[in-house]
Amino acid sequence: MAGSKRDYYEVLGVGREADPKEIKSAYRKLALKYHPDQSQEPDAEERFKEISEAYAVLSDSDKRKQYDQFGHAGIDGRYSQEDLFRGVDFEDLLRGFGFAGGFGGGGSIFDMFFGGAGRGGRRGPGRGRDLRYDLDMTLEEVASGLETTIEVPRMEICPACSGTGAKPGTSPVTCDQCRGAGQVTRVQKTPFGQMMTSTTCPKCGGRGQIVSDPCAECRGSGRVRKTRTISVKIPAGVETGQHLRLGGQGEASPDPGGEPGDLYVFVNVRAHPLFRRDEDDLLFEAPLSITQAALGADLEVPTLDGKRARIKVPAGTQTGSVFRLKGKGIARLHGFGGTGDMHVRVNVKTPTNLSGRQKELLEELAAEFGERKREAKSSEDAKSKEKPTEKKEKGFIGKIVDEVKGAVQ
Repeated sequence: MAGSKRDYYEVLGVGREADPKEIKSAYRKLALKYHPDQSQEPDAEERFKEISEAYAVLSDSDKRKQYDQFGHAGIDGRYSQEDLFRGVDFEDLLRGFGFAGGFGGGGSIFDMFFGGAGRGGRRGPGRGRDLRYDLDMTLEEVASGLETTIEVPRMEICPACSGTGAKPGTSPVTCDQCRGAGQVTRVQKTPFGQMMTSTTCPKCGGRGQIVSDPCAECRGSGRVRKTRTISVKIPAGVETGQHLRLGGQGEASPDPGGEPGDLYVFVNVRAHPLFRRDEDDLLFEAPLSITQAALGADLEVPTLDGKRARIKVPAGTQTGSVFRLKGKGIARLHGFGGTGDMHVRVNVKTPTNLSGRQKELLEELAAEFGERKREAKSSEDAKSKEKPTEKKEKGFIGKIVDEVKGAVQ
């Protein structure tokens, strides 16, 4: 449909919580109003296409889930139009309205979507099925981009018969039941008038031709299953759920002369053991000892490119403080806006399994801060309490730093 698509729920006039019965009822009412065989609206055919597409998606639980999560991108990027309508019985939906999914000239509803040669004529060759491939990537590969090859099993045109399905040296013959149209039409009288229904020819399966002497390689189908090695180039900065479309790399058309489908490569970024990603930025959690936090330190941290970086932690740093390393994050997709940053959040670690001496020193430090009363163990300690000197005070702090640092680092 030309232009931007409207929301499918809006098209059918239902809420996002509508159940299948409500969706079906809404479609039938709108189909009766806009069916091209009876509507006088100038845009009836376009409106009928729109509501039929909306119903095809919302009536299918898998397609509806994709649409609810990703919008039109989740549908257009995953299904061809033929896949979109496969399995929807429009004839049953519209039975009793004087038409059964077709038009007065006998053409099918699908002629509108798949380019049938006029009302009542046989539609053109079908398009091959689109394929999906899920590609796992590491965060390092996301940062630099990835060029790789993937193995894709798919249906391809049979090389022996070139897709005709006939034994080499022979040719298919026109189907005598549908006379090459690929469809058969039946007329039924109803209280509303004549109802014409077009269905796929049961004898030729809609191909319009019969293969009398089938190809041994493909057994008359015109296609064979092959596994192909395909090169893909994933740009830097992709995220989980994004996909790359490779035109014409899907399955071959089941009809001679039909276009192949497309291949969609969906990206899944694996979790990293060290870094957490937030769009284009990275977060790294760094442990910090209490002495490093109190006195300051030059801290060395890993980066995504494998190199080490240094940050200066000032004295008195509190747990949870964050330091930024500019340009050490993920490249923005397609290079727009440069590269994200890396954020280092420090977490002060409390020492455990202290030796007796280390515990004693921490208790003395606590007393210095006034957190607990210090008890002198000897007269010498009492004297040092009564007459503290600058030299002794400095020596004490030095011991605290050396002993505690040895316990936590």
